[in-house]
Amino acid sequence: MQEEENPSPTIAVAIPCYNEALTIAGVVADFRKQLPQADIVIFDNNSSDDTAKIAKENGARVIYEKKQGKGYAMQRMFRTMDSDILIMVDGDATYFAEDVHKLIAPLLHDGADMVVGNRLQQSFQKDKGFTHSHRFGNALFRCLLNYLFNTRYQDILSGYRVMRKDFYQGVPLLAGGFEVETELTLQSLDRGYFITEVPIQYTNRPQGSYSKISKFKDGSRIILTIISLLRDYRPMIFFSYLGGAFILVGVFFGSVVIKEYYLTGLITRIPTAILSIALVIVGVNAIISGLILSAVGRRQKEITSRAKNT
Repeated sequence: MQEEENPSPTIAVAIPCYNEALTIAGVVADFRKQLPQADIVIFDNNSSDDTAKIAKENGARVIYEKKQGKGYAMQRMFRTMDSDILIMVDGDATYFAEDVHKLIAPLLHDGADMVVGNRLQQSFQKDKGFTHSHRFGNALFRCLLNYLFNTRYQDILSGYRVMRKDFYQGVPLLAGGFEVETELTLQSLDRGYFITEVPIQYTNRPQGSYSKISKFKDGSRIILTIISLLRDYRPMIFFSYLGGAFILVGVFFGSVVIKEYYLTGLITRIPTAILSIALVIVGVNAIISGLILSAVGRRQKEITSRAKNT
C-alpha cells in the first residue's frame, strides 16, 4: 500500500489595520498574487475610513477588534487563526509581498519557529522608509534588548513576520500597543523558540498615508515593556541592578557618617546613618529576591520543558 504524501501546510496572511484604506487593496492583491491559496484576513482595529469595506471588496476576510491598539489586534489574531503557517504583515504597503517566500523558507527547511523580516540592512543603505528618529529609536531599543538579553537581533520592531502554528498559539501576548513586537520577541526568547531574521525590502508609505506611531508615547511604552519583561523573565539581572543601585546610594550616604566618625569620634548625623543602613538592607534584599525568583523561574522552565516532551 502506497504511503500518502504529506499535505502542503495551510497558509494565512493576517494584516492588522487601522485606517489603511489608501493601501489595503494593493496589499491584498500583492499577497494574493504571491500566495493564491492563502487565506487573507484583515484585523480591523476600529478604522474610521473604508479599510474594512475595501478589503472585503478585494476578497479578504475581515475580523473586527474593538480594543484600540495593534497589540489587541494581534491578540485576536493569535486566538483566531489556525493555519500551519501564519504571515503577519502591516497594511501600510511599506513591505513587499514577493519577500514572503524568503521568509517562509526557514520555517520549511531550517526548523525556525518565527522568521522576522529585517528592514534595517536595506533601509539604512538606501535611506528609504526611515526618518532619523526612526533610526535612533530602532538602534536604542535594539541595543538595549541585545545587551540585557544577550541576543544579536537587528530589527525587533519589524511588522513583517512568519510563524509556525504551535508558536503563535503558544506565546501569550499582553501588550496592547506598538510595543507588542518587542514583547513577542522577548517572550519567544524566554520560551526557547528558534527565531531568525531575513533581510527584506522596505519603502516609504505612499503619499497621503501616515504612520500611527507616536514617537514619544509608543517609544516610552516599548522601553517600559523591555524593563517589565526583564523583571519577569530575567529577575536576577533586574534585581541585581536594582539592588546594586540601592547599595551604592547607601554606601555614599554611609561614607559621610563614617568620615565624620573617623574625624570626630562622634555620630551626629543619625538620620543619614539610618537612611544609609536602610538603603543597603533594601539593596541586599533585592538581590536575594532576584536569586529566589531566578531559581523559581528555572524550575518552572524545567517543568514546562518536560511537559512538552511527554
